[in-house]
Amino acid sequence: MKEMARSRIELLRPLLKDPVADVRTAAAEAIERLEAASSVDEILATLKTGNNGARIGAIYALGEIGGERVLPPLVYCAKRPEVDIRSVATAVLGKLALPAALPILVELLDDIDPTVQGWAIAGLRNFQVTPDILNKLRPFLNASDGVLEAEAAITLSWLNDLYSLVQINELLTSHYASSRQAAAIALSRMSLQ
Repeated sequence: MKEMARSRIELLRPLLKDPVADVRTAAAEAIERLEAASSVDEILATLKTGNNGARIGAIYALGEIGGERVLPPLVYCAKRPEVDIRSVATAVLGKLALPAALPILVELLDDIDPTVQGWAIAGLRNFQVTPDILNKLRPFLNASDGVLEAEAAITLSWLNDLYSLVQINELLTSHYASSRQAAAIALSRMSLQ
């Protein structure tokens, strides 16, 4: 597959100098898709055999490629025992905002590691969520750790959850600067209704 992609890329390269801008753009986009498709197999191999640093890099690379094709390996990584692998995979799943990732991110709200939870909270900003999910997010406003309540305040403001407004107001007097800052940002983002 990799050789076939390379041969197609070589066929497309001359079009990068085409006099018509739309042709150049189409050729560049086609080359990018072919390169991404051929590199997915290499990335998956790195996920299986690489050291932790290489695996983290591979997870980020899957995020750059995007699309439904990268979802299964990212979900697998989000459920791994290694916290750093789970954290990075959770962050990437949130940024990709693929609808199929929503239940995984909700599940990761219950992770034992606060870093993973924080990335799951942040990732939910990119989705249309249900009232049940809002109910799962609101308790994080009481985390009293300077991280989770800050992430929750920002996310709930993105989701315009006016129900959490009183709790966000209370964060303005938190011991943690990060929580006070997040509360200020959240209040500026929320609807004035």
